[in-house]
Amino acid sequence: MVAVSGSCVWIVPEPHDNRVVPQAPLLPYRNGLAPLRIRLPHGDSAPTVLAWLEREHPDDPWAASMVAREVVDEKGRPWNPESAYAPGRFVHFYREPAPEVHVPFELDILYDADGLVVVDKPHFLATIPRGMHVTETATVRLRRLLDCPDITPAHRLDRATAGVLIFTRPKELRRPYQELFSEREVLKEYEAVAGFDPSLEFPRVVRSRILKDHGVMVAREEPGEPNSETRIELISNAGSWARYRLFPHTGRTHQLRIHLSSLGIPIKGDPYYPVYTRTPADDFDTPLQLLARAIEFDDPITGERRRFESRRTLAG
Repeated sequence: MVAVSGSCVWIVPEPHDNRVVPQAPLLPYRNGLAPLRIRLPHGDSAPTVLAWLEREHPDDPWAASMVAREVVDEKGRPWNPESAYAPGRFVHFYREPAPEVHVPFELDILYDADGLVVVDKPHFLATIPRGMHVTETATVRLRRLLDCPDITPAHRLDRATAGVLIFTRPKELRRPYQELFSEREVLKEYEAVAGFDPSLEFPRVVRSRILKDHGVMVAREEPGEPNSETRIELISNAGSWARYRLFPHTGRTHQLRIHLSSLGIPIKGDPYYPVYTRTPADDFDTPLQLLARAIEFDDPITGERRRFESRRTLAG
């Protein structure tokens, strides 16, 4: 079962599920990261919790962490090296993330007041900790920069996309601002540099059915009832390239990239569409020319109209 809590998508284990998963912390956040959780499975003959942990997860310093009281149960009580194995109980702990390639671009703050933090995310920086990208994410950078572990994104931008990204500071503001996006009550304005085809007329609205399989890097369009919609406006053109203004009504994975590519005018620097090309993790030379230019909405707390704009520019 999956549930959204804070800055991550938590996987709530079903019975007999002993995967390592993020969990709402009984231990405090450390260096911008939440502790993890394991459920001790039934049917194991390990004599102690420590013995099971060292057997199943040998790369972690379990004994030292227990001595430091940094391994606790579901009620926050420390496990110690002599604790008897307890099937069905939980282990909460810290784990140092693997080394990551540093993203050499700054995360600029556009606004920080009223419980909101609005940033101008650079290209190549993921929004939330996930997979290969944990510390090199906007969420963790911002938590560390502002020394505020409760900072949580109200929405997400793809790692390849730059621009306006909104966070909340207190937990109480998470739901009202996240619901703005889930209920499509936000005007999102993007800018892109993509191919130019003089035979295409703009403005136009593109609607299609976009699907993405788990574990597959790219999404795809299929026949059927549309589940995505984008309004595209032409700003200017020069030779074989043009600048476009994009207004997505929906938020399907890679929607803007797919819609422009489907018109035969893929976004400049896109390694995914129309043909997927693997790029090295330390290759920052060719950013995707897609920018979340502005976000506009009626504030769910004050009712005032808000608009935040990126200060970044596309290379063209």
